[in-house]
Amino acid sequence: MNRQFRWFIGMLVIGLPLWVQAQLDFQSQLYEARDKVLPALVHVEPIVSIYTSGEKQHTVVTGSGVIFSREGYVLTNHHVVENAEKVWCTLSNKERITAVVVGSDPSTDIAVLQLNLGELKDKGFQVPIATLGNSDSLQVGQIVLALGSPLGLSRSVSMGVISSIDRYFPDQGSMISPYNLWIQTDAAINPGNSGGPLINLMGEVIGINARGVFLAENLGFAIPINLAKEVANKIIAGRTVKRAWIGIEIQDVKDLREYLGKPNFRGVLLAQVDPRSPAEAAGLKPGDVIQQIGDQPVHAEFEEDLPAIRKIIADLPIGEKIPFQIWRNGKTKTIYVKTVEEPFKRGSEFEARAWGLVVKNIDRDVYRIQMLSDFYGVYVTGVKSGAAADQAHIRNGDVLRKINGELVKDVATFQELYTKLIKEKTVFVELIRNGYPYFTVIKQDNLP
Repeated sequence: MNRQFRWFIGMLVIGLPLWVQAQLDFQSQLYEARDKVLPALVHVEPIVSIYTSGEKQHTVVTGSGVIFSREGYVLTNHHVVENAEKVWCTLSNKERITAVVVGSDPSTDIAVLQLNLGELKDKGFQVPIATLGNSDSLQVGQIVLALGSPLGLSRSVSMGVISSIDRYFPDQGSMISPYNLWIQTDAAINPGNSGGPLINLMGEVIGINARGVFLAENLGFAIPINLAKEVANKIIAGRTVKRAWIGIEIQDVKDLREYLGKPNFRGVLLAQVDPRSPAEAAGLKPGDVIQQIGDQPVHAEFEEDLPAIRKIIADLPIGEKIPFQIWRNGKTKTIYVKTVEEPFKRGSEFEARAWGLVVKNIDRDVYRIQMLSDFYGVYVTGVKSGAAADQAHIRNGDVLRKINGELVKDVATFQELYTKLIKEKTVFVELIRNGYPYFTVIKQDNLP
């Protein structure tokens, strides 16, 4: 046996136990992290209402959540509990109890439930809670665990790494994220994992699992926990999340810098100004470059910088005039913009069964497409074939503005008017269709 071979064998004898010990230590760390959070994992089964061809139906969906307070508050996704009429939750002791939706925020896809702990049969059950960590400290390559109930299979764990901490998606489809960047991970996130926790090796929740990409191999996305905490605290304190709105779309200045030949030019480009918005009233114009909001300089060199600037605007005090320092045609000036509360509120659809009609609140796309003069009205999402609304030639996509001359502000006021007029044989309705007024009469011929 030569000297080099003896040296190799010696190193192997010395190194193998160390390698084995390192693997055992890592495995123990995984177990410890898992055991800190897994008891707080909740399997969520909402019974949600859906509308098909103007008629209401029910279905059961599955998702996940994580308990973060002794009062039984649970973090999950908005899209898991949207339109939920009842929510069942299965806890770590296998008891199945109901929960109420305290509030939810579609703009960040965060919702807060509260468990009805009084329904617990095991009165000695100590509610387990997870520790919420700090998503600002995350690093690419960091090992994480995704907990949840994928495809309805309860209490599973998958491991992976953080692939990106600043993944940006334009506001389209289901990946709506105007105020945040996404955590991307290759830990498996499947349907049913939504709302479950993404945790680090210290057993801290650093994200809320939100989306997996269909037909992609282990490509998942989570909402940073710092944003989730902020939204959850607002929901618990006031049950609604209020944001300032001025009616603009912004984009980065990367291309504008190149066009101007100014590599150090800073700001964010104003791409669109909504008609009849506070921004238009104040005099902001597409092509302006916003360089400062209040006393805070803003700059978006890349599209990944846009969510933070949108959040600055959303967090402005509502109803106050805020100075916007802009660059326009080579000169700087200050324009004061009076903020309003964001007028577009997503909510549950409402079925006017007697009329064969389903409506929801106005969103920003409808406001633009229908060229509305204000933010009032409800959007028709379904008309039952042969029903009174169908016979009145009301169509999907119409905006219902007035009923018997009374202004319909939103779904709540529509519901009030509908309840009051449900026994009337004829109802006069004013609509907006393709930007133009349209009038019709709903006749309930089956009434005595």
